[in-house]
Amino acid sequence: MDKFIGNSGVVTRVGLDLGKNAFQVHAVGGKGEIVIARKLARGRLVAFFAQLPPCLVAMEACGSAHHWGRQLAALGHEVRLIPPAHVKPYVRRNKSDAADAAAICEAAGRPGQRFVPLRSIDNQAALMRHRARELLAGQRTALLNALRGHMAEIGLVAPQGAQHAYELKRLAADGFDENGEIVVPDCVRGALSRLVDHIDALDEAILAIDKELAASVKADATARRLTTIPGVGPVTASAIVATIQDMSAFASGRDFAAFLGLTPRQSSTGGKPRLGRITKMGDRYLRKLLVVGACAVLGRRKGHKDALRLWASALLDRKTVKYKFKLTAVALANKLARVVYVLMTRGGEYDGRPVAA
Repeated sequence: MDKFIGNSGVVTRVGLDLGKNAFQVHAVGGKGEIVIARKLARGRLVAFFAQLPPCLVAMEACGSAHHWGRQLAALGHEVRLIPPAHVKPYVRRNKSDAADAAAICEAAGRPGQRFVPLRSIDNQAALMRHRARELLAGQRTALLNALRGHMAEIGLVAPQGAQHAYELKRLAADGFDENGEIVVPDCVRGALSRLVDHIDALDEAILAIDKELAASVKADATARRLTTIPGVGPVTASAIVATIQDMSAFASGRDFAAFLGLTPRQSSTGGKPRLGRITKMGDRYLRKLLVVGACAVLGRRKGHKDALRLWASALLDRKTVKYKFKLTAVALANKLARVVYVLMTRGGEYDGRPVAA
């Protein structure tokens, strides 16, 4: 094998199917002929590519792809990461590691193929901070909901909203209401004390991450400019900057909104356009942050006369459907995505001055 690789200068493109311990390699030459098709163990992967001449190495964008991409790029190879959905059409018949590697190699050579940029370890750490915060926030919500259910068993209920759930948490911790009357027996307080302590610990952990994100936004000029947009705070700004490394990869603001899944799903034929609900494709985390920010802007739009809020207010007044608030919030999130695109590609800050009469 070593002698063959030493003479295999004809290798021009390699499709690499990643795994935990087994990796499949599919290498082709300049005319598309198969040069190498074999399986490698994890410990032999780097040594194998170290013997290959510099060539194009394609992989599916997955959890470990950026790690291996950095390893192979350090050896002089050109690394390209392909979205898995763009590889699937090239898989022939039954799925296997060999078929996947061949499909990756074929997809990498197609003109117009889209690739995922290779991330640095610092960039991955920034995204890990957001994922950790999202996980902790989900655990906190689950604990608050559990606390709601247990308190309802003893006749204590509260309206929807986190602030009301925290009032139940206070009752579970103290045992008495604002009048000093004991409403939660000591036996119940003892049973729920672990939930209360866990919620407090999660609050501290999330607050610590929020402070780290705020500090990172202050140190980044692009993120600071994004925070001037209504509905975009430090968490959203840092998430956008960490996720989108090169905004110029999108042709327009609409392309960026489509990447986030905020544009209508299209099913057109025969020259008849048919638009449905939003596609919900792309990064779910960024889409959620923008929609939540848009809801906050709609809820506090009164007293502001800038163009964005006036447009959102006019759209909300025109809608007559039952869920017009959520519908308008999604439309506003689409607008926010386009404003983000403009600020990241052309510079400047959001102009929040009132529109002239």
